[in-house]
Amino acid sequence: MNGTIRFPHLGITLHQVIKTVSVGNLEIACYGIVLATAMVTGLLLVMKVADKTGQKGDDYFDLGMVAIVVSVLCARIYYVVFSWDYYREHLTEIVNLRKGGLAIYGGVIGGVLTVAVFCRIRKMHFWKTLDTAVLGLVWGQALGRWGNFFNREAFGSYTDNLLAMQLPVSDVRTYEVTQEMWQHVTTINGVEYIQVHPTFLYESIWNLVALGILLYLTFRAAKAYEGRVFLSYLFLYGVGRFWIEGLRTDQLLLPGTVIPVSQLLSGILVIAAGACLLWHRAKRN
Repeated sequence: MNGTIRFPHLGITLHQVIKTVSVGNLEIACYGIVLATAMVTGLLLVMKVADKTGQKGDDYFDLGMVAIVVSVLCARIYYVVFSWDYYREHLTEIVNLRKGGLAIYGGVIGGVLTVAVFCRIRKMHFWKTLDTAVLGLVWGQALGRWGNFFNREAFGSYTDNLLAMQLPVSDVRTYEVTQEMWQHVTTINGVEYIQVHPTFLYESIWNLVALGILLYLTFRAAKAYEGRVFLSYLFLYGVGRFWIEGLRTDQLLLPGTVIPVSQLLSGILVIAAGACLLWHRAKRN
């Protein structure tokens, strides 16, 4: 592995960007470290918000312990289902998360189902709980996307824009290198680089902006109804993901079609969440 990642138009060159950390004889994937950090800090954020909004942070700690496990499981199932053409020939890799392979929408579905069951058992308000818990989710997404950076995955097609990222061909999965990328391969000091959209970065920035808006709605905006923050998340994230998914080269497709499943789902969520938000707004007026 070469280990170099370049952002040529920004004048940034990162040398020896590692994929794993060695602890004795144990190799720990940076992808996993980033995800674990995102989950822990997201949970801490949610507990802090819960305490500040008159709820019990301890309830959200208990919820988080369950939701994290269920969400990761569902995110993996979602990814494997829509990548079945590959995994049916590599069954032993289904449980191998070291190389990535988690689909956020699967995690969101698992998280919502967990909240529904948890609220029923604890007698908590479902929509209010979602409004609070989603803040940790969007923060976790913003930070967690950097796991894709270390894995050299989830990048987009060729671009020459300001944020264009160059990756050594030897460091990426060759089946994700498109014909257009090959046509624009750059050789630097004998190393071949593809130049692509850093879609992980786009999504991370988009999620941070969304988090700022959701925090504003939580603490500053007039609270008209429970569920407003969660619906706003679905709308905001859906808009960003719909655009970003169209740039990626590793899209999960609906079986038998060329339709990216996450782009389709994003479009549906934007329409549905947007309609609900407009309906509540009209109802208030």
